[in-house]
Amino acid sequence: MAETIGSEMSSIPDKSAKVFVAGHRGLVGSAIVRKLHQLGYTNLLLRTHAELDLTRQADVESFFAQEKPVHVILAAAKVGGIHANNTYPADFIAVNLQIQTNVIHSAYLHGVKKLLFLGSSCIYPKFAPQPIPESALLTGPLEPTNEWYAIAKIAGIKTCQAYRIQHQWDAISGMPTNLYGPNDNFHPQNSHVLPALMRRFHEAKVSGAEEVVVWGSGSPLREFLHVDDLADACVFLLERYSGLEHVNIGSGQEVTIKELAELVKEVVGFEGKLGWDSTKPDGTPRKLMDSSKLASLGWTPKVSLRDGLRQTYEWYLENVCAASK
Repeated sequence: MAETIGSEMSSIPDKSAKVFVAGHRGLVGSAIVRKLHQLGYTNLLLRTHAELDLTRQADVESFFAQEKPVHVILAAAKVGGIHANNTYPADFIAVNLQIQTNVIHSAYLHGVKKLLFLGSSCIYPKFAPQPIPESALLTGPLEPTNEWYAIAKIAGIKTCQAYRIQHQWDAISGMPTNLYGPNDNFHPQNSHVLPALMRRFHEAKVSGAEEVVVWGSGSPLREFLHVDDLADACVFLLERYSGLEHVNIGSGQEVTIKELAELVKEVVGFEGKLGWDSTKPDGTPRKLMDSSKLASLGWTPKVSLRDGLRQTYEWYLENVCAASK
């Protein structure tokens, strides 16, 4: 039943209708705001954490009762790397469950027409088949280092499905692959592989270092999607998809960590050597999502990795480096 009602509910939204983008200052949320503005959406509802704490149920209820958004994109989450997940597991499961439960339930209660919930590729089992199809969800154990975050995100998918089944309410979920782009986290210790490489090569170039040594062998394969492509896919799903199952959002393109490092080195303009410390762990050998479902709906990414890296490096120079001077 849920699938048939879904096909009836899908429609192009009124671009003057109120759209609440939760988490609008993060990597994903800020890209979605840029895309919505670019596409002519004129009535975006944006609140900082100081203005609206999404973990506080009464505050979220009050916001929805007062503002009555028509559409909601839920990009707000507590996120972090392996160290943060291992150190603060209670925060990662509790805060994310609070945010998504409060927003989804209030959105339903106050007549939101459609909600898009965003998860993460870490929802899939550690040893999922490659490429990872949507059907791999809940078929095996999770990666232990981020299972608390993953379980919260799985609960978000299931919450959307439950409201669709019980209330015939149009709540959908999208699962992005590894993302990069403007507003990424370039912190020396807490950033992901791509911004970490970019920062290291830049600092090596500035200091005149002869070599940059990267952990591992360089052989693992990873998939990367520019955050502007993700934002485009999110609006596409909001406008055109209604179904019970979550949808993978990836580039479909794999690159080895070695190829990635060489490309970042070239974009940054570091002319020294690239070395590898094979005594350090490689991590998962391959992690690619199967995004054929999204492709069959008519969406494909537009930003090449090389162009995306160039754009990201320009943003890094203008925003991170300039701010630190």
